[in-house]
Amino acid sequence: MIQAIIKSKPTRLFLILGGFFIANALIAEIIGVKIFSLEKTLGISPLDIHILGNDLSFNLTAGVLLWPVVFIMTDIINEYYGMRGVRFLSWLTAGLIAFAFLVFIGAVNLVPADFFISSKQGSGVPDMSKAYDSVLGQGGFIIIGSLTAFILGQLIDVFVFHKIKK
Repeated sequence: MIQAIIKSKPTRLFLILGGFFIANALIAEIIGVKIFSLEKTLGISPLDIHILGNDLSFNLTAGVLLWPVVFIMTDIINEYYGMRGVRFLSWLTAGLIAFAFLVFIGAVNLVPADFFISSKQGSGVPDMSKAYDSVLGQGGFIIIGSLTAFILGQLIDVFVFHKIKK
């Protein structure tokens, strides 16, 4: 049975594309906690655009680095496997992201070993457990919002791609 799946080129391609799709979406969610300055990363001064009394610049979530890959993968998968293939992978990915966040919540709630708390003090991290919790312990509303945006974005993207293709 497994050999038949692996020998089938369309199935093997779907598994490879789906694997990259899921991996990129999951990694984007995890690294999305970091906010970075695009201008400073590029070695230029922040633009500090003044709009309606607010100073704005290009501070972005690190997740923006991978979401374009996810949307390109969406279009490639849509081209070869249609709307059903993309919808399947989108729902599977959303489920896996939700599962990952449940695992993170469980890990954050574990009582840390005494040595773990001070294990990175020499690197400037006074409480490793709090640092861990800060990175992986995202708020529930952020997770729900992110998953909602992902699913809506995917379903709209696949629908528009399909209409344009026709």
